[in-house]
Amino acid sequence: MAYIDLAKIKETKPIEELLKFSILNIDKPSGPTSFQVSQYVKNALNLNKTSHLGTLDPKVSGVLPILLGRACRLSDYFMHKEKTYVGIMRLHSDMQISLLKEKVKKFIGKISQLPPVRSRVKREVREREIKTFEILETDKKDVLFKTEVEAGTYIRKLVHDIGLEIGGAHMLELRRTKASIFTEEKLYTLYELEKAIENYKKGDPSLLKQMITPAEIISEIMPAVQLIKNKNLLKKVLTGKPLFKEDLETNISSLKTNENFCLFKEDIFIGVYKKVSEKEIIARPEFVFN
Repeated sequence: MAYIDLAKIKETKPIEELLKFSILNIDKPSGPTSFQVSQYVKNALNLNKTSHLGTLDPKVSGVLPILLGRACRLSDYFMHKEKTYVGIMRLHSDMQISLLKEKVKKFIGKISQLPPVRSRVKREVREREIKTFEILETDKKDVLFKTEVEAGTYIRKLVHDIGLEIGGAHMLELRRTKASIFTEEKLYTLYELEKAIENYKKGDPSLLKQMITPAEIISEIMPAVQLIKNKNLLKKVLTGKPLFKEDLETNISSLKTNENFCLFKEDIFIGVYKKVSEKEIIARPEFVFN
């Protein structure tokens, strides 16, 4: 599929354009809700809209990507990806580490989970997948763990359920280290963001631009496809025109029916499309950036 030069997009786009279609990977502190952090970013940057990728409990810290402006429309495509957490679980009774590791194996793979009473989702049993649950170290009854899970998994509930198997346990601390493709590698605190915004308002956008990830990074979530070079075609596509085989430079025959891809004209993002099988029509738009 097509290669999209994100570094070039970040370098050449004016900061004002970036702020309308980008992502900030914020290091959420313990205390505020995810919504409050999102609203803070919205107000601080004077944006019409922001949203976050995956709610964290107020006490939980870590990776909280904030989508800016029209990037909010891409939320669902980023959201349903694996998450990674590091936390501390307190056991209610002494247990050998070897036995604990053996008991935890029962919770690897597909599990049934009932969301907590305070959750905003409907309280019904759901199947979720625990990819890994690794015991990193122990200090008496405190256990440091790392787990990679399917989106929508409640870690506090997971720890509680493990506790029911071993005689009791609860979560002391939790930090998210990865959400979708966003990690701690490029993570910024609210204090760092505040300083960058102050500089931006004084005429120096360099710090803020450094923090921003162009929303064109969607091309790392799904295949990127190139539109043929035709100005008249571009105008029609931006009004929602379905795609025909001759409209594309990229061959999408390897994609499955109903599979999503993102459409570009060189490095310019056009939208997200779904492959279809409708005689001559090969794809229809789900979101067009116009």
